[in-house]
Amino acid sequence: MNQQSLWRLTAVLGALSVALGAFAAHGLRQLVGPTELATFETGVRYQFYHTFALGLAAVAYHLPTINIHRLRTAAWLWLFGILLFSGSLYLLSLREVHGLPVSFLGPVTPVGGLLLIGGWVALFLAPSPRTT
Repeated sequence: MNQQSLWRLTAVLGALSVALGAFAAHGLRQLVGPTELATFETGVRYQFYHTFALGLAAVAYHLPTINIHRLRTAAWLWLFGILLFSGSLYLLSLREVHGLPVSFLGPVTPVGGLLLIGGWVALFLAPSPRTT
């Protein structure tokens, strides 16, 4: 993943976060209960946090003391973490609406959380001499 891809991914995920947050605030409240709404909002919140992290990676991309491989690893871990963590929360919280059997996603959520944590670990390890 290069810097341009990181910027675009940040923009798309940021816009999607705002849209999902607006959906939760204005439309979802009438469709699901308070527990499901809170679950959905948790997904949006963590998606937004890690969208900002991807933007941080884009900013740090050309710093001379950043190991690009570790920075890319962090970005990929955050992306897949968003997909698994937030995505599973969205689907689980909307099960009353879509009616799909999604109970199997319960164990997926913590795997996504571990990927998000792994991204932060990779970022912690990123400051080192540049290798490409």
